[in-house]
Amino acid sequence: MLLPLFLLFVCGFLLIIGVWPLNFEERPKLQIKEGDQMEDYTIASETEKKVGPLRFLFSKIAIINTKLAFSPTGRRIYKSLSIARTTLTVEEFFLIKELLVVVFTIFVFNVTDSKSSLFIFWVLMGAVTGYMLPEVWLSGRVKKIKGEMLKFLPDTVDLLGLCVNAGLDFMMALKYVVERSSPTVVTYELRNMMQEINVGKPRREALRDLAKKYELPDLSTFSRTLIQADRMGTSVTDALNMLSDDMRDARFRRGEAMALKAPLKMLVPLLFFIFPVVAILVAGPVFLDFFQNNPLKGLSH
Repeated sequence: MLLPLFLLFVCGFLLIIGVWPLNFEERPKLQIKEGDQMEDYTIASETEKKVGPLRFLFSKIAIINTKLAFSPTGRRIYKSLSIARTTLTVEEFFLIKELLVVVFTIFVFNVTDSKSSLFIFWVLMGAVTGYMLPEVWLSGRVKKIKGEMLKFLPDTVDLLGLCVNAGLDFMMALKYVVERSSPTVVTYELRNMMQEINVGKPRREALRDLAKKYELPDLSTFSRTLIQADRMGTSVTDALNMLSDDMRDARFRRGEAMALKAPLKMLVPLLFFIFPVVAILVAGPVFLDFFQNNPLKGLSH
């Protein structure tokens, strides 16, 4: 019993670490002074690229998974890693999965009785657990970043609309918001898109690739609206204003949906943790008094 409980605890702990939202209530704000936050962010990103000897050796060993990186699973993992903004490559991610499979298999092999009828089952469960743990972590991180994208996108669109209303064109407004805003997922992606446009990539293609990367309805609407305004020659100001209103309405509806789901989510801990405790506190003294001073004993005589 200890082994399945331990594996269940590890899976639950890593799942919570992967999906727990952090700093979810921050809002993007324009800086009054010439801020260097985006420059600091760039310096931090360049610092992360400096790897030590162990990481260098790890990356060299991961070359054995080069063929797996070009498989459909490898392309899916590459897309998830790009959204999660980790320094891991697809080959290194596959190597981590393989190492965890070996570690969990050896652990289960040593703690389980080889004569047991369920020995092969527990060994396979250990291998599957080691293989799936990186996937759970990665999916949780991707879900968290997509949630932050949905959180910060309406405010960023508002800032873009304000800059365009002040007289700037779209590219200048984009540059102003990226440089003056606090670093978020949205400003990070807009900065990358702006760099791609500056090196010669068409604006429509850059917006389309951004929408394909995250596959979020709000981001797709943002890209499609700007592409249509650029193609039809309509005012970007009106498009951003309408887009901002639509996104805020969608955000309000998502908040209402989350509020309606709260009672259902509270039902499980209420039934299994709160009601038993209340029953013990209320009915426990009554049952103790009944068994100690049983009034039915006199009736039996």
